[in-house]
Formats: sequence, structure tokens, C-alpha cells
Amino acid sequence: MMHAVLQYIVWSPNPAVFSGFDRLRWYSLFFALGFIISQQIMMYIFRKEGHDERLVDRLTIYMVVATILGARLGHVLFYEPEKYLSNPIDILKVWEGGLASHGAAIAILIALWLYAKKTPGQSYLWVVDRIVIVVALTGALIRFGNLMNSEIGGKATGTDSGFVFARETEEILETMKLPLEDVSAYKPVERESELTGSGIVPLNFDLKISKGSFEEPELREAIERDVKYALTRFRSSQKYLSEDVSSPLNYDLLDKGDHYLVIVKTFGITKYPTQIYESLSYLLIFILLLLGWMKYKERIPEGLYLGLFLVSVFGMRFIWEFLKENQVDFEEDLTFNMGQALSIPLVLGGIALIIYALKKGSPQQREL
Repeated sequence: MMHAVLQYIVWSPNPAVFSGFDRLRWYSLFFALGFIISQQIMMYIFRKEGHDERLVDRLTIYMVVATILGARLGHVLFYEPEKYLSNPIDILKVWEGGLASHGAAIAILIALWLYAKKTPGQSYLWVVDRIVIVVALTGALIRFGNLMNSEIGGKATGTDSGFVFARETEEILETMKLPLEDVSAYKPVERESELTGSGIVPLNFDLKISKGSFEEPELREAIERDVKYALTRFRSSQKYLSEDVSSPLNYDLLDKGDHYLVIVKTFGITKYPTQIYESLSYLLIFILLLLGWMKYKERIPEGLYLGLFLVSVFGMRFIWEFLKENQVDFEEDLTFNMGQALSIPLVLGGIALIIYALKKGSPQQREL
């Protein structure tokens, strides 16, 4: 049975890069890395194709502004218009989350049109065809940042394989009125006999509680009341855990001398790690586009790479959305969720661009 307990992963990384310093988060780091690495790749592309590398700095500014504004406004308009339009100041609170890649894609296409207008010697489609190479890489890094944030995850797998996202519950437990020193979630090997193949899997939380504030009877009462509440009454707990509301809390209270150790025995729900699926998809698209450019750069028909990008990235997005949880409640009643609905016109536009580019041919082909 040991192999069975290895089938699922309890995922609860701290979203902050450094413990105790919440300002630098993994998501922000990967977001920034995407632009930093992309800038270096674009300088290489410009140099190889005989363009002024200094133009990449201007191009980067257009890209950063378009990505942030487009992603934010995309989320506001596509997913939660009533919430934000009733209180527009909240639109500026980007740090609270809420970015949409479809909005970013539209804004980037507009920003690159403005850039090309002010840049002689670079056509719009030439610029976009090069930019999409690095946009795929940035998308891969951003999705990995989502994984580190334990957000935009998948639906329940229905099997004992998958990720149990425990970070949000850890954060809820940390807010309890108990003298907590530490909270950690993990997969209990000793409970492997409780695996049933249903996707409801054993999950433990260790709570380290300092002594002095509670006598043991009082502590037990607080644990049975507050921890039970945290594991059952919050939306995130109901989403990621399978704690029986009606049954008593299953826990052990151990006296460790200078502190108490509370071992809470509950169950988690295995989910698809769709952040990984998307990240790997976009990384593969980046590699294929880059290798194709390195081999055929002079012969790539203008618009072909943009078309391939739209079809591959948003085609994969459409597929992975079947495994992802809906982001907002109104999507529950839709045949296709918002991510899929927005992907369809982009894929169709990509197909049209591919046909156009292949008919028109590369500049070299047109000269023959």
C-alpha cells in the first residue's frame, strides 16, 4: 500500500519567497522574471535580424504596461463587472488578485500596433511574430507563479492522485485566537489504510501551540470549537477539504514540554494541478516557436507566428479549462466557461491568420 500513499501531494508552499517578508511573493517574482528573460531573448532576436537592440527597451515598456492594464481590465470586464463597476476604486487594487490572460492578449496586440506605428522599419506583424515567442515563455512562468500561490487550480480528480491544496486552510488556522507558533499540513503515511480510491484522502495539520495561555481542558475546548469551524465553515475549506461537519474533530493533543502539539486528522480532496499542465504547455510552445525562428527566421511569412501562437496557446487553454474550477459563480450555468468562450474567437482568428500568412508567403518567396 505504500505506493498508494505516494499518489497524491499535499501542496502548501508559502507564497512569500522569504519567510516573514510577504512583500516579495513567488507570483511577482515569476511575473518579473518573465519580462526580464523575455527582454534578453528579444535583444538576441533584434541583433540577429539586424535591428537596433535599444528599441527593445521601448518595446518592453509597451509590453509591461499593456500586460498589467489589459489583464486587470480583462478580469474586471469579463469576470466581475458588477463588483468593480459599482466600486471603481477597487480596480486599482491589483495586489488583491484578479488578472485575465485574454485581456492581456488583446491589450498587447493594441500596444504593439502603437509601437510599430512609431518605429520605422518594423511592420506590425513582424513585431508581433517575434513577441509571441517570449509571451509564451512569460505565460509559462506566470502559471508556475499561480501554482506557488495555490490558485487557479483544477477540479477534483475523483481518484487518489492529484494535489491537495492546503495553504488557504493553513492561513485560516493561523488567524484563530490560539497562541499558535506554527501550522503545517502534510500527508500522513501512517493513515494509508484510509485511502479508498475516491479522491478523499488523509490529510493532517500539525498545530504547535505555546503553553501558558490555556489549561489543557480549556485548550481542548478551544480546539474542538475553533479548529472544527476553520475546517468546515469557510468556502476554501469546503472547496479543498472533506471534513465531516457533524462528527467530532479527530485530533491528538501531545504535551511536548515547552509547547503543545495538536495533530488534526482530517481529509483533503485531490485536485488536478492544472497550473502545471498549462505551464508545461506554454513552455513547449515557447521552445517550438523559438527553434522554428532560429531555423527559418528569414522565411517566416508575416502573421504566421501570431496565428500559430493564438491557435496553440488558446487551444490548449480551451482544453485545460475542462479540468479547471470556474473562477466565478455565473460560469456554473454556462456550456463553456468564460476562459473557453474567450478562447474560441482567438483560436478562429489564429486559423485565419495562418491561412492568410501561408497564402501571402514570406518576403523572400514574394520576391521570387
